[in-house]
Amino acid sequence: MRLRIAAFILLVATLSVVYGKGDQPTVLLPVADDPSVSFRIMFKAGSQNDPPGKEGLAALTATVIAQGSSKHHSYEEILELMYPMATSISDQVDKEVTVFSGRTHVDNLDGYYGLFKEVILEPAFTEEDFTRVQNDMLNYLRTSLRYSQDEELGKEALYEFIFVGTPYEHNEEGYVVSLSSITLDDIRAFYRDNYTHDNVVIGIGGGFDEKFSQMVRADFAKLPEGRPAMVSAPTPDPIQGMHVKIIEKDAGSTAISFGFPIDVKRGSKDFYALAMATSWLGEHRSQFSHLFDVIREKRGLNYGDYAYIEHFPGGHRRQFPPPNVPRSQQIFQIWIRPVPHEAKVFAFRAAVRELEAIIENGMSQAEFDLTRKFLKGYILHYAPTTSLKLGYALDDQFYKIADGHWSTYAKMLGELTREDVNAALKKYLNYKNMKIVFITEDAESLKAILVGNDPSPITYESEKPAEILEEDKYISTYPLDIKSENVTIVKVEEVFEG
Repeated sequence: MRLRIAAFILLVATLSVVYGKGDQPTVLLPVADDPSVSFRIMFKAGSQNDPPGKEGLAALTATVIAQGSSKHHSYEEILELMYPMATSISDQVDKEVTVFSGRTHVDNLDGYYGLFKEVILEPAFTEEDFTRVQNDMLNYLRTSLRYSQDEELGKEALYEFIFVGTPYEHNEEGYVVSLSSITLDDIRAFYRDNYTHDNVVIGIGGGFDEKFSQMVRADFAKLPEGRPAMVSAPTPDPIQGMHVKIIEKDAGSTAISFGFPIDVKRGSKDFYALAMATSWLGEHRSQFSHLFDVIREKRGLNYGDYAYIEHFPGGHRRQFPPPNVPRSQQIFQIWIRPVPHEAKVFAFRAAVRELEAIIENGMSQAEFDLTRKFLKGYILHYAPTTSLKLGYALDDQFYKIADGHWSTYAKMLGELTREDVNAALKKYLNYKNMKIVFITEDAESLKAILVGNDPSPITYESEKPAEILEEDKYISTYPLDIKSENVTIVKVEEVFEG
C-alpha cells in the first residue's frame, strides 16, 4: 500500500503549470510510458453565466460544439474520421466551468488533435446541429429527468431548492421554457463572449513531448482576447428549520434527498476532516458506510444511502465522482435511494437520526481508525488514469491547491486526529435546519404525516432481530418539527418547466 501511495504522489509530482500569452495557464502531465494522450480544455464559464431567461445556454452551447460540425467538416464526417481511431470528444458543463475532453492513442495523435482543436476553435454552429441538440436537451428535461431518473431529479431539485435566487438555482440544462427560447444567435454570442483566450485553461496528459504542448498552446492562443464579467459566489439564504418540497409523481417508490450549504472547500484541513466523517457516514456505493448498514443492510429498505460534501453528478451510474465540477459553494447532502412508499418517512427519520448521532457524539476512536485505514487505499481509485489525474489537476487550479488535492488528502489522512474530525462535524453540519425533497405519490398524505409528526411504524416481510425491532420504535417516533407553511407540493410535470 505504501508503494502504491508513493507512486501516486510521484506521478502527481510530475505535473507542471506553464503560462503563455496573457498568462494563459496550461497544465501538463507528461507520462513517458502512457501510449495515449489526454486533453481537457476548461473554459471558466458555466450555467451561472446563463443570462436571465436563457437558462441552459452554456450547456446548449457546449453540446452544439462537441456534437456538431466544424467549419471544415460536418458532424457526420467528424464521426466517420474518429471511428477508426476509437475516440470521441466530450463536453461537460457545471455551474462555473465548461470542459471539453478527449483521449487518443499516440499513433493517431496528429489526426485526432486536428479534429479536436477544429471542433472547439472553429465551430460551424449550423441550424441542423442546433435543432438536433436543443431537441435532445428538451427531451431530457421533459422525459428522462422527470420520469426515469428519480435519484437525479431529487438531487437537482434539492440544489434548486437550496440555491433559490442565486446563479446556482437552475440546473445546467435550464428550464423547458428558457431552453426553448434560445436561438442560434444566442449560442454564437455566448461562444464569442466566453470562449476567450483569457478564460481558458489547457490540460494535456500522457505520452506527448514539449514540441506538441507548445503547438497546442500556440493554437489556443489564437482565441480572441477578453474576459467575461466575474460572477460572485452564491450566497443562499440561511435555512431556519426544516423546509420540504414534495414532487408528486406516480412512482413505484420514493426518492429522498436533503441537505444544506456548507462553507468548506478542498484544500483546507476541515474539508478533509469532514470528508473522513462523511465517508464513514455514507461513502457512495460502499457497503462500508454507516447509513448503508442501518437502512439497507439491517432493514433491506433500498439499494443504498449515501452522504456528500461535494457535488456528485450522475451518481446513479458512477462509482466515483467525475473531476471538473468545481464549485465556490458546496452543500452537505444525504441521498436516500428509492424506498417503498410505506417506508419513506421511517427511512427519512432514520437518516436524520444518524446524522444527529454523529454530530452530537462524534466518531469513536475505533470508527476513526477504521475509516482512515479504508480511505488510505480507497482514495487511490478516484483518479487511476492519466485523464482523471489531469482533470483533478485542473480542479487544483480552480481551488488553488499547490500540492494537489489527492496528495493533500493522503497527507491529511496521516495528520488528522479524531478530535479534528469531530470538531469539523460540529462546526459545519446540523440536523435541524435543512431542505428536503421527496419524490413520491400521494403528496397530501405525506405532508399531513410530516406536519403532524405522526409515528411512522414499519413492518417487514421477514423476521428481524429483537434489537432492530426495539430500535425501530425510537426511529418511528423520532421528532420532526416541520411547519405546514414550510411544505410545498409540486407536480412532476411542473419541475424545471420555467
